[in-house]
Amino acid sequence: MIHPSYVEMIEKINKDQDREEAPLVTSRYSIVLASAKRARQIIDGDKPRVNSKDKNGTERKPLSIAVDELYDGEVNILPREDNGEE
Repeated sequence: MIHPSYVEMIEKINKDQDREEAPLVTSRYSIVLASAKRARQIIDGDKPRVNSKDKNGTERKPLSIAVDELYDGEVNILPREDNGEE
């Protein structure tokens, strides 16, 4: 089983939002996109904001680190702003 599940991640990311606002994350696609973008940043040289080593001391993969950062709230997903530009 993969932990955290996408349902847990969606609930955790959306829990701090106002009830009047639309949920920030509504699909697995949003989680996948945000995780992939953060993993690419880590690959390109950004320092991980969570422990990057597993319990055996080996380096974890960038995507695993990115998922943990999102789940722990170390990285936030920003709402998309429509400004009319393409």
